[in-house]
Amino acid sequence: SPPFLGLLPGRFSVFPLFFLALLLGFVSLLWLQLSCSGEAPVPGGGQRRGAPRQPCPPQAPLLPAEDEPSWGPHRLALLVPFRERFEELLAFVPYMHRFLSKKRIRHHIFILNQVDHFRFNRASLINVGFLESGNDTDYIAMHDVDLLPLNEQLDYGFPEAGPFHVASPELHPLYHYKTYVGGILLLTKQHYEMCNGMSNRFWGWGREDDEFYRRIKGAGLQVRRPSGITTGYETFQHLHDPAWRKRDQKRIAAQKQEQFKVDREGGLNNVRYRIESRTALSVAGAPCTVLNILLDCDASETPWCTFG
Repeated sequence: SPPFLGLLPGRFSVFPLFFLALLLGFVSLLWLQLSCSGEAPVPGGGQRRGAPRQPCPPQAPLLPAEDEPSWGPHRLALLVPFRERFEELLAFVPYMHRFLSKKRIRHHIFILNQVDHFRFNRASLINVGFLESGNDTDYIAMHDVDLLPLNEQLDYGFPEAGPFHVASPELHPLYHYKTYVGGILLLTKQHYEMCNGMSNRFWGWGREDDEFYRRIKGAGLQVRRPSGITTGYETFQHLHDPAWRKRDQKRIAAQKQEQFKVDREGGLNNVRYRIESRTALSVAGAPCTVLNILLDCDASETPWCTFG
């Protein structure tokens, strides 16, 4: 017999040791699954709100079968305004690629990275993403990087009947007013052009979605929203943690009054920008394109584009 067995008591069997090893292995795998799915406890009790879930062992990505008819004829440009939120990005890209692939949605993820020194301008970045997304996509999703869909019943298909607000007020974990169209909004490219895109006057965080809602109504379009979703405010995971990532909500000078007005002139037709670089990346096997974007600001029109 092996020498180490001589150290065990005379009546000790090797089989209990074998089953103990199996039990420990099972418990370890169960803990890994719970911790990477966000269900394991964290020190201090509970789960830290807004914290990205720990990454599970990577799954092989599902890649669109371009010649597979069941994927349909349409292709989505997922437009993600971005600046310095790399933790969310590393979770977002592989998650959304797999989510959309499981639903057989042809898609291309565009990370719209603002690299200039002006204040963040989500609306202008979406305008740029629309113009740079190419002719092989025929509809867009204006998608926040910190919002992950958890319910696979959510529809990301071609919104032929009009703008489709995936993150509706009845489902979004934070924003519940009736005219809210932020978070995740799908439009055909034709409908986005009918609205002349979004206003470029919103530097800093907030209000651009409210102005875009008025544009949608002004173009004669009707916003549709999900139905039959029973998961309520648990439909999405919100990754943003305001305790360690502050938003730029300052209103400077005339910005306080201008933020409530409808911009009847600006949009797709006058967004000013330059593409510094275009890079194809793979994040945990999920493909995306990063556009490094330099926006331009007319200080005579919107002096609040800087803090100076």
